[in-house]
Amino acid sequence: DVRGDYVHAIEAINASGNPVLAVDIPSGLCSDSGRVLGAAVRADLTVPFIGLKRGLFTGAAGDYTGAVSFTDLAVPAEVYNEVATDCSRLELEPLLERLPERPSNAHKGLYGTVLVIGGDYGMAGAAAMAAEAALRCGAGLVRVATRPEHVAALVARTPEIMPLGVESGDDLEPLLDGADVLVVGPGLGQSPWSDYLLQRAAASGKPMVLDADGLNLLAAGKIPAETPAGNRVITPHPGEAARLLGITNAEVNADRFGAARALQQRYGGVAILKGYGSLIAGADETLLSDYGNPGMASGGMGDVLSGVSGSLLAQHMPALEAAALGVCLHGAAADIAATEGERGLAASDLIPEMRALLG
Repeated sequence: DVRGDYVHAIEAINASGNPVLAVDIPSGLCSDSGRVLGAAVRADLTVPFIGLKRGLFTGAAGDYTGAVSFTDLAVPAEVYNEVATDCSRLELEPLLERLPERPSNAHKGLYGTVLVIGGDYGMAGAAAMAAEAALRCGAGLVRVATRPEHVAALVARTPEIMPLGVESGDDLEPLLDGADVLVVGPGLGQSPWSDYLLQRAAASGKPMVLDADGLNLLAAGKIPAETPAGNRVITPHPGEAARLLGITNAEVNADRFGAARALQQRYGGVAILKGYGSLIAGADETLLSDYGNPGMASGGMGDVLSGVSGSLLAQHMPALEAAALGVCLHGAAADIAATEGERGLAASDLIPEMRALLG
């Protein structure tokens, strides 16, 4: 941590009221993790040299860097070719280009069936938002397995989705057979009903996006260790990541890159660690998305992310690409929606913006 006279210097800079330019990185901000080392300069503009430091785009960095404007100091391109990249910063447009054009004779069967499993008592909205996001982002068919009491509300909200009330795993089985991708967790709860549905879903071996209470049940050991995990995407925020790793929230935020890799190594598949500078960890690489804004600090955002991620999986994108595009699309849509103001931004506000970005 910053000590002695440097603490006083940083405090004086921050109290000056003058515009602040940070050269390479704001003093006191960890360039590897985005963690504040006791005290850090709050800059209006940061000009990183030669390479972008990953700590400029995640953790606490957003409150300290201001705008970021890179300069390579005329380092030749061949030098960069000799240095391995630790993490790739994502851009939306190249990811969108990986979704192929739809042929003129396209039909819904080409774009997969997503089954959302969730919506325990009092939480029907979570499953509804995940399902609507999956539909609006291009899935061919979207079904929802939920409490029978919630079916009418889901149909009234989005008549194109197909909800079915399930009381047991036996009720779920026909839906599992017809699904290409499962989205498990939005409003799932942690009741015996939730537990049983999760276990039956995991046993199906279908590609799966796990969110919310699906992650809490995973952390509690409710999914057998031998369950296939290569086609699984998990989407924890730092609190859920802490439970999954058996550490504290503070430890996750102190080393978000390490936590994302640990999640992937422990649970397989792809791990999305949400938050400022969301991280997507695959088996061999870590990706970073710095789309998004503080307006996303409201309920339901994760449900929408799980829905779009499941939709892209159903459209035959590899798990890492689907997760990367889903995270970028989600954040970019929030940035567009927030042009009318960050405060009061609702998760469902993102859905039409995501559809427009997908084109």
